[in-house]
Amino acid sequence: MKKIVSLGEVMLRLSPPSNERFFQAKQFNIEFGGSEANVGAALAFWGNHVIHLTAFPDHEIGLTASANLRRNGIDTKFIKYYPGRIGVYFLEQGAMQRSSKIIYDREDSAFTKLDIEDFDWDEILENADALHWSGITPALSQVCADFTLKALEEANKRKVTVFGDLNYRSNLWNFGKKPQEVMPELMAFTHVMIAGTRDFNNCLNEEFESFDEAKNDLFIRFENLKYISTTKRESISSSHNKLSAKIASRNNTFRSKEYNLSHIVDRVGSGDAFAGGLIHGLLHHDPQQAIEFGMAAGALKHSVPGDILLCSESEIQELVLGESIGKIKR
Repeated sequence: MKKIVSLGEVMLRLSPPSNERFFQAKQFNIEFGGSEANVGAALAFWGNHVIHLTAFPDHEIGLTASANLRRNGIDTKFIKYYPGRIGVYFLEQGAMQRSSKIIYDREDSAFTKLDIEDFDWDEILENADALHWSGITPALSQVCADFTLKALEEANKRKVTVFGDLNYRSNLWNFGKKPQEVMPELMAFTHVMIAGTRDFNNCLNEEFESFDEAKNDLFIRFENLKYISTTKRESISSSHNKLSAKIASRNNTFRSKEYNLSHIVDRVGSGDAFAGGLIHGLLHHDPQQAIEFGMAAGALKHSVPGDILLCSESEIQELVLGESIGKIKR
């Protein structure tokens, strides 16, 4: 069992049933999700000890969100509760040629106002093997950017492997800082980075024309960096995508097989499932096995409703090996 610390906001997800549009909805299905917590839930499902660091409002909705994390196997011991609100997002599931749509309502949430001094890093990171962060968190507020930096600094002090998913979201950077003012320092403390060319360009204010060009520059620029990984998605329609991934070290590149995903159930959280699979793979296996496990995890998430991948390690390994695909198990 590996000990992994993740940090980030957990939101309330509200979505119309089936593939209804917002205009048609008379009720909403309720889920809780957030990129980093989704990663943590997948890792916990595979038997790892996962601690998630976040803050919730100190009322029943916050307590329900925390209970949801515990149901998914996540250690909530270090979660903080403050006056305020929970972040919300509304999801309209697309179909055929109609795209899915997300509307965020997360400003001034309890998480964006957390107190960094409330966290005991010696206890949190004791015997930790890895820490996971994403670029969503530092985009939310100066407090969140400072919190992320503090977590990465403390992890590096203790030689904990840091995994980062840059996950650039243009509509989140509204607190007065540009990503290139915040992200390079966080990237300097990161050992395994997940990102595409667009992420690199926006976080570093560059104009890389390809992932390979960005990769070569990053390995020179960031001496702590050991691996860079990215996914490639071809969207044929909202319910039919093709997906593959690769991971590069300073000397080698390892590629996954491509998955042809038709009749997608829920795409949200698939990148988080991939990140969780990659982290699990690198903590337990070699890079080739890790990228195959991560991509298979990301592919399977498209078949699972909600934000979180709920598939066992053996199910993912069966997909990697091409076994029992779509069959009834008796």
